[in-house]
Amino acid sequence: MITRAIISVLLVAVLLYLNVNYGGHKEIVPQHHQRFTKITAQGGQLTPWQGPWSCVLDNQLSLLWEVKTDDESIHDGYWTYSWYDQNKGHPNFGDCYFETARCDTQDLINRTNTLSLCGQTNWRLPTKSELASLLQSPSRPGHVYIAHDYFINIQKGDYWSSDANTTLSQHYEHLKFGAKAVNFHKGSVIALPYRNAAFVILVSDITQTHPLSQLSSRDTPLKQ
Repeated sequence: MITRAIISVLLVAVLLYLNVNYGGHKEIVPQHHQRFTKITAQGGQLTPWQGPWSCVLDNQLSLLWEVKTDDESIHDGYWTYSWYDQNKGHPNFGDCYFETARCDTQDLINRTNTLSLCGQTNWRLPTKSELASLLQSPSRPGHVYIAHDYFINIQKGDYWSSDANTTLSQHYEHLKFGAKAVNFHKGSVIALPYRNAAFVILVSDITQTHPLSQLSSRDTPLKQ
């Protein structure tokens, strides 16, 4: 009887340990980030614990970043785009269900500016340096190399930058030129053909007259 009682106590202790350490999901509390501030679709500021938010203010670079969604809108994080800027690239070669005629970076930029996301109408592709500046060690195992508490719905893949006319090499060499992209899964910068379908996160410059400019302090400009 004593042996059975001891075994029962040990089993209960093991079950409690497993439940505390491995059972269910612990509540994840968003962490404050010195560089970023959540911004609503109307341009209002939020605390790290509030939502929903449509943009992220980059206090270090005086930039406003688009926040991707999972609602099948034009900002859905699963859509991909070919690289195109009206002068060069490959138009309409991505995969985005919201658009029947065009699916490239220029079309996303045009639509986002028309909607005045977060009060901005100067949305664009980020430079390679701007985009690469978002790379950081994953906050949790298996997450992408970005501040995930702020930049939600970022996929484990390549994201276009504005840096074009890049000479391609290896198995892309026959396509001659492409654009730089940042991979938030590997934390690397690569060159891709314009026709490749890659992800996009747009950015806009905060002007001195914009209300959010009071929160920003531009450091030394990034080298291009």
